[in-house]
Amino acid sequence: MSINENLVFKDYNPNQIMLLPPNLEELIESNHPVRVVNDVVDRISIEPLLKFYKPGGTSVYHPRMLLKVLIYGYLSNTFSSRKLESALKENIHFMWLAGMNKPDHNTIARFRSERLKDALKTIFGQIVMLLVEEGLVHIKNIYTDGTKIEA
Repeated sequence: MSINENLVFKDYNPNQIMLLPPNLEELIESNHPVRVVNDVVDRISIEPLLKFYKPGGTSVYHPRMLLKVLIYGYLSNTFSSRKLESALKENIHFMWLAGMNKPDHNTIARFRSERLKDALKTIFGQIVMLLVEEGLVHIKNIYTDGTKIEA
């Protein structure tokens, strides 16, 4: 009797075909930070972003989705638009957050530089205030350019 006869492995078949794909919602832990980003961005007003869009023409990616992708990217130390593009194809957290949309790096970069640039302070202010209201962030002191200011 050889040693190999006693070995038992779990089934492994990388070519397995699934009848139904899993729901990504089921694969994301209930307390994962991606859910906080999703919830927070869903609760803020994106009106400052909408003024940079013109009616008519072809459809565009929803600014709320792009904002979620950028914020979660920053939270997970993914800053490059090319790396964000890859994450949207390879990382289930990004896939879930984007609803399986796959904007390319040019779309992400344009959104960040052209549309988000002027609305960033307003959007970020809303996010901070929402986090304060929820008790997730406490503002005791605010630092601006290295200067301590009492809040």
